[in-house]
Amino acid sequence: MEDSQTLEEEIIIENGLFFSILFILCVFFGIFIGFFVSWFNILYIFLHKVDASSNKHGGQLVAEVLQSHGVKFVFTLVGGHISPILVAAEALGIKIVDTRHEVTAVFAADAVARMSGTIGVAAVTAGPGLTNTVTAVKNAQLAESPVLLIGGAAAGMLKGRGALQDIDQMSLFQSLCKYCVSVSSVRDIVPSLKYAIQEAQSGTPGPVFVELPIDILYPYALVKKEVTGSQKSKGLMARAVSWYLNNYVDNLFAGAWEPRDVRPLPPILQLPSGKQIQKCAELLSRAKRPLLLLGSQATLPPVSIQSIRRSVEALGVPCFFGGMSRGLLGKDRMVCDFRLSYGRVLPRGVPIIAVNRNKEQLHRNSDMFWKPTVAVCADVGTFLQEIAMYLVDYKCSPEWIQQLQERDSVKEKQNREMSNEQQEGKHLNPLKLLYEVEKILPENAILVADGGDFVGTAAYILRPRGPLGWLDPGAFGTLGVGGGFALGAKLCRPDAEVWILYGDGSCGFSIAEIDTMTRHKIPVIALVGNDAAWTQIAREQVPMFGSSVACQLSYTDYQDVSKGLGGEGFLLTENSDISSVLKEAQARCSEGKPVLINALIGTSRFREGSISV
Repeated sequence: MEDSQTLEEEIIIENGLFFSILFILCVFFGIFIGFFVSWFNILYIFLHKVDASSNKHGGQLVAEVLQSHGVKFVFTLVGGHISPILVAAEALGIKIVDTRHEVTAVFAADAVARMSGTIGVAAVTAGPGLTNTVTAVKNAQLAESPVLLIGGAAAGMLKGRGALQDIDQMSLFQSLCKYCVSVSSVRDIVPSLKYAIQEAQSGTPGPVFVELPIDILYPYALVKKEVTGSQKSKGLMARAVSWYLNNYVDNLFAGAWEPRDVRPLPPILQLPSGKQIQKCAELLSRAKRPLLLLGSQATLPPVSIQSIRRSVEALGVPCFFGGMSRGLLGKDRMVCDFRLSYGRVLPRGVPIIAVNRNKEQLHRNSDMFWKPTVAVCADVGTFLQEIAMYLVDYKCSPEWIQQLQERDSVKEKQNREMSNEQQEGKHLNPLKLLYEVEKILPENAILVADGGDFVGTAAYILRPRGPLGWLDPGAFGTLGVGGGFALGAKLCRPDAEVWILYGDGSCGFSIAEIDTMTRHKIPVIALVGNDAAWTQIAREQVPMFGSSVACQLSYTDYQDVSKGLGGEGFLLTENSDISSVLKEAQARCSEGKPVLINALIGTSRFREGSISV
């Protein structure tokens, strides 16, 4: 009896062990099958058959998305990784502008984003093509410009194996961009691009990066031939490898040409609440000496620049402008230097309303010198529009406005007096030159600032004629933006007269783009303030350390460089009739040729003591 019971228990234990082992095996087998199916996307490939006969390619999907988002220009420096994109975009009527350096392509896209209110687009090849854009991408990040950078890449299966121009591009751009994605199949091109563009324009705008490996941009037959080869596989291992490679290619193209919605996703923006508007309106209505300090965010969509202008004019509050907001109310309004000394200039104890799309910037340095009474994380244009509607009957003190105007008049008088001072040596007074330029600028002029000492002076003398009439790098203070910014500005405003204000140091970064302007018939005027030095640095370095090392340049014949690149060139010296030369340059530009004016200038007292660490 006991033996029978023991035997029965052993059978039960053995059966339990058997079923346990069977269960474990089933689980592992299920996991293996699931992993196998997931890894190779066998089920997806089975359900979404590959059209092996199609000659379509991924570049066409990229072009369709760009067209649907209103993109009119793509800036590039050509490379085999991205050729399908450029060819397809051109076929859809998108203008392809090929520059002489990838950094210029991104600067141009940045300018288009600022001027048009849409996404700016640059497409560059893998590896060094992308690393060449880093400075411009960082500039766009700090300037809050919605730029889409499309980068080529090595084939997905060759990454990390020593392929041509293969580097870890994603890690490189993750700290520079709001959003980065590497697209791994043709079917993912459309949704990835749509989401990236939405991210670029949502909240605080900024650059985004979309990496498109070469094997998702070319047609199926070509990719398959490159990946699998033409020889038949022999042997078990060779067949297994062949199956893997064929499956890899099929996965890239499975479902590739199924219909997908390419229409834009709406940007996500935070708007001010009614309670915030009411509180701010009450503060403003009680203010005896109110001021508006407006930066580039005031010019962003969704509110049109003209609506923003009407709102600011309706408030009637004295305004100081910086960045892209310069010229918002025309040329006779006050300009604010972009450096506010971390908030030192803001008086303590006075109510301050801060409005910004970025939460961090709302309180930046507020513990050091200032603190906002009300901090509104919202779109600036919407805020201005709504508060102007709330304060329809508000009137600012005429005495306060007159007091500020008188201060500006004193500064203007001082500048005029300095413009008449004689220069040491035989060179032009830079202030005199700039006042002559101010006289002949048309009402549709767009000014691109690219330089240090000379351009810092020009920022006070030359007045933007209207909204979006001034382009400078922004908070990053980047040299080299001139050629790219001018290209983007002129393409967005073909009827405008676009001027690049160059220092002789900064013009060296992008003077080669005169070739681009010539080839694409994009005429602009470049004015080089040539003082044969990096003067902004020398102003402090020489008196502080007694050395001008690395600060000296030459009075180079930049006008001849322009001629060599297909443009026109003029030389301005102390013996020149400044007005006549400037007008002749305008005439040549109106005929369709880019023009460079090389103005040999001396130094002035205007910038002394104006450089801060």
